[in-house]
Amino acid sequence: MSGQLFVISGASGAGKSTIVKALIDRIKGIGYSISHTSRKPRDSEKDGVDYHFVDTERFKTMIKSGEFLEWAQVYQAFYGTSYSTLDEQRKKGLDVILDVDSQGAGNIREQLENTVLIYVLPPSLEALEKRLRHRGMDDENVIKTRMETAVDEIEMCVKYDYIIINDDLEEAIEKTQAIIISERCRLSRQSAKLKELFNISLGTRTK
Repeated sequence: MSGQLFVISGASGAGKSTIVKALIDRIKGIGYSISHTSRKPRDSEKDGVDYHFVDTERFKTMIKSGEFLEWAQVYQAFYGTSYSTLDEQRKKGLDVILDVDSQGAGNIREQLENTVLIYVLPPSLEALEKRLRHRGMDDENVIKTRMETAVDEIEMCVKYDYIIINDDLEEAIEKTQAIIISERCRLSRQSAKLKELFNISLGTRTK
């Protein structure tokens, strides 16, 4: 049985990457789909761990050959989820977390309608800007661009299944973990166990 897909999105600085890392550590049977990108790695990033880093020419070749489930251009760089990276984990029966933007999430939902979409929000735009400045990764122009993009991104949260407001990081992690566990308990996900343990199928009629 193929695993469930959980797409987690949020504006830069909302805390989604920190939440994703915590979920991978805490939940058994969870895989993470490492995205491809054409941007250069930052100092602490490693190829095959944070992203699959490829040059722009290679990324465009992969687009033309249909290797991506979804892809988008963000801040002059390309990002995408390859079928091969995703299928490798799903075939093992793992549930898979994907960290993609709202455009990518919409494209995935169109192709795989059972995908669960989770959006991480900051407690306010003011708090988001403060986080971007505090982490010290971007200059003033980049922060301004990220804030402008965040306003448009946040409006897309109404298309998601679940909303997590990251006011308290630990609480946000626990709520996101609860969503994944709850989805695993759905009747459709437990049908094989019902058949194995009690010989009950989804079509069984009860009096």
